[in-house]
Amino acid sequence: MSSTVSTAGEAGARSAFTAAGSPPVLRVEHLEVTYYTDLGRAKALDDVTFSLEAGQKLGMVGESGSGKSTMALAMMRMIKPPGRIEAGKVTVGTTELMGLSEEQMRKARLSEIAYIPQGAMNSLNPVIRIGAQMVDAIRSHLPNEPRRAIEERCTHALRSVDLDPGVFRMYAHELSGGMKQRVCIAIGILLQPKVIIADEPTSALDVVTQRQVMETIDRVQDEINAAVILIGHDMGLMAQFVDRVAVMYAGRLVEVSTVREMFTEPKHPYAQALISSLPNLENKGVFQGIPGLAPSLLRLPSGCAFHPRCGKMMDMCRTARPDTRMLSSGRTITCHLYNDEA
Repeated sequence: MSSTVSTAGEAGARSAFTAAGSPPVLRVEHLEVTYYTDLGRAKALDDVTFSLEAGQKLGMVGESGSGKSTMALAMMRMIKPPGRIEAGKVTVGTTELMGLSEEQMRKARLSEIAYIPQGAMNSLNPVIRIGAQMVDAIRSHLPNEPRRAIEERCTHALRSVDLDPGVFRMYAHELSGGMKQRVCIAIGILLQPKVIIADEPTSALDVVTQRQVMETIDRVQDEINAAVILIGHDMGLMAQFVDRVAVMYAGRLVEVSTVREMFTEPKHPYAQALISSLPNLENKGVFQGIPGLAPSLLRLPSGCAFHPRCGKMMDMCRTARPDTRMLSSGRTITCHLYNDEA
């Protein structure tokens, strides 16, 4: 499978409909988020544009602070002060989320777009039974739904994520970390949303449980045919479970390509550095890091934000901000190295 993902600039101007052959279920256009602090203005998302079809998975990777979670919260309209969504559109199906009232957006959450939060350990109310939390989520959207129908919907969601219906009567502290994560997934699919955002759903879980959680997301996605955005750092999981990979750096999408292209022939120097840092059997015991540190969003370098750490830096990288372009292969990249190829 492959998803349609385009970024700002030249690629953003191209129609996602013609590239994919069918309308995308999710379109994010020129999304910008800024945090206003005492130290200055930090742009956490900078002109992010992409689209995704139903039934497809996009992996979003990058170092901490690159803007991945900010993007997820912005799509859900959950950015809190001092953060502010400055510009952009997020369209799910035919619903443009940024133009909705607060009440309309509340109803769109879970029914149109769902968010599986990072750290299920802290996401569930410890003094309320799991079933009550699930019932509350449904009641807020379907106030006239009969109690029996609501409980059947909850039971079906729990079974969908391989949990016993008895979990409905349990408290969060009675569940393991993997079970809590699957409860969060079950809550996310209660109203069969068109888009599911999973923000590091396997963090703090052992490798066996990680795979179980990812297989659960896979199975649930197939059942409701949702588009999934998977945010994380684990490139191994990305390689196994997503269709396309989007690399973020300093609030921008710097490369978007199929998972095979990303792992066999990454184009952007930052994507190349990420892939090179992965351990492999050919060079056992040899680890290659990325020099330097990710820049502060309050003091971004001039030109290309990655140029102080880039081994392929040119003079223009210091002064000229690169545009995002679509290469002849269909992948998109934000780098001066590929201006001619684009």
